[in-house]
Amino acid sequence: MLYYLFEFLEKQYQLPGAGLFRFLTFRAAMAVMLSLLIAMVYGKRIILFLQKKQIGESIRDLGLEGQQQKAGTPTMGGLIIIISTLLPVILFADIKNIYVILLIVTTIWMGVIGFVDDYIKIFKKDKKGLKGKFKVMGQVGLGLIVGITLYFHPMVTIKEKDTTTITEDFKVEKVFGEETKAVRTNVPFFKNNELDYADFISWMGEGVEDYAWLIFIPAVILIVTAVSNGANLTDGIDGLAAGSSAIIVLTLGIFAWVSGNIQFSNYLDIFYLPRVGELVVFIAAFVGALVGFLWYNTFPAQVFMGDTGSLTIGGVIAVIAIMVRKELLLPVLCGIFFAESLSVMLQVGYFKHTKKKYGEGKRIFLMAPLHHHYQKKLYHESKIVTRFWIIGILLAIISIVTLKIR
Repeated sequence: MLYYLFEFLEKQYQLPGAGLFRFLTFRAAMAVMLSLLIAMVYGKRIILFLQKKQIGESIRDLGLEGQQQKAGTPTMGGLIIIISTLLPVILFADIKNIYVILLIVTTIWMGVIGFVDDYIKIFKKDKKGLKGKFKVMGQVGLGLIVGITLYFHPMVTIKEKDTTTITEDFKVEKVFGEETKAVRTNVPFFKNNELDYADFISWMGEGVEDYAWLIFIPAVILIVTAVSNGANLTDGIDGLAAGSSAIIVLTLGIFAWVSGNIQFSNYLDIFYLPRVGELVVFIAAFVGALVGFLWYNTFPAQVFMGDTGSLTIGGVIAVIAIMVRKELLLPVLCGIFFAESLSVMLQVGYFKHTKKKYGEGKRIFLMAPLHHHYQKKLYHESKIVTRFWIIGILLAIISIVTLKIR
């Protein structure tokens, strides 16, 4: 809203300082400061409101040290993240931008699914919450919306360096061509690191490009579902999901910045994605909201994000990665989420296999997800969280380095 207001004031009245709102860096800085302020100031009020309404976490007895002390801690704190993100975005971002619109839809959509899940757990006294099939239906629905929009919307394009010219001082210079619709993505660590989803159906013959959506949309659904569930599993001890997510989102912000800047994308020899730079404002607000929430979520937590927060975080991360054509980098960048999900799948799969084969189920880990394994080994949860953050930072650095390592 302020973006359009100051654009009008600059054009009509040449108001001094109004031109600042044309700069992405200025609006991103304003967004991160405002989201951080909202999360830290009004977050406390939301926590007190949740306490007043007795919206507290019901703790299952897993035999973990310090677990029962957390019973009654306010949950649904994901509302802090959602509110602290959306308000700065509405104020400072170009809300006509298709990427921003999609992320607002993603935030609200996944927030509603998580809210319903938390509501059933708290007020209906059903520890299982929303049935798994309804969660999956919601995630698939979001994947369909995102996949269809990114595939068919005319403003989701790529500009490629498809011509070479010789300048007056006899230097070879690559020039960006026209904007084109394409469902191509980056493959990390490989030279000429491009993957076209249409290649998977190239055996169908000529004109397969028109049917690339048969691969692209299911891929989007799979990614959205996997990452949102991974974030949900990671949210098990104080500060782990919020801190890890802040690192991931900040890294995606760097990718959005360079992909949306014609000079940086030219230098790094990556896709130039027109209009994707506007994601930086949303990402800045999201990072500010996560850090502000972390103020109250670090050990000992004053509030839990609940599924309201974790499902939203996972959905937003997945959609941003797809938008900046870095979805194939997610197993590295979201290595914490991946490890947590993998530990659960291995634990369940091995238990069922050994029970069927030997009549008694065996376990790989002391407990899954992975962070509970270390709790069972009597590591303090603050140490577990800090070490997971350090690993997350290393994975983020590796992800950024892939911009140059092919």
